Amino acid sequence: MHHESQHITPYTTHIWVLITLLALTFVTVTVTWIDLSALTVAIALLIASTKAVIVLTYFMHLKFESVLFRVLVFMVLLIYTLVILFILSDYLMRE
Repeated sequence: MHHESQHITPYTTHIWVLITLLALTFVTVTVTWIDLSALTVAIALLIASTKAVIVLTYFMHLKFESVLFRVLVFMVLLIYTLVILFILSDYLMRE
């Protein structure tokens, strides 16, 4: 028999997640106004990745999943990070 468990997250948690995501979006927009050359792209991607982890954790209930599922998601994020690093290294080597 399959047992389902419900994970009820309080509204205050959703409000804090919303405030955090809005603040990170504001920081991303602010960083794009500053000319830091390739570092601007790196910072924007780092903030976007942080926002993705927040969404995965709270809205997709990853923190309530099994360890195996978390490891699989972490591996996908690791591959994503490696691809981004390869792209940034290519971008930095161009002249």
